[in-house]
Amino acid sequence: MSTKTTTYWQKDQHFKSYHGNHEIKIDGKREHGFGAKALLLSAAAACSGIDIVDILKKMRVDFSDLEIDAEAEQTEEHPRVFKDIFITYKIKTDKANEEKVKKAIELSLEKYCGVSAMLKKNSPIHYKLHIL
Repeated sequence: MSTKTTTYWQKDQHFKSYHGNHEIKIDGKREHGFGAKALLLSAAAACSGIDIVDILKKMRVDFSDLEIDAEAEQTEEHPRVFKDIFITYKIKTDKANEEKVKKAIELSLEKYCGVSAMLKKNSPIHYKLHIL
């Protein structure tokens, strides 16, 4: 199985990238689209989020309002790569479900999410959970 995107330069540091019929804007100055590294963090958050939703549904855990913040510290020298990645999960569910949600997050980050698996090879991923 392969994944393919096609990216076109627009002008300056503006690009449009396509995956099938879907489009995203990428901008090195972050004025008209995502920066490339922010897009990578968003991919990690979404990948993990997809896993968590699926796992919690299988566990029959009722939840809503899942929000995932991802942030990374970068090295000072070039290439400026991520040193540490911090992911904060905010989910609206009963406090009694906290351990199940933690289990879903850990399964995602350790077993299922391919994006976090790739990122972990260079940068430790730390997470926090807030039950709303």
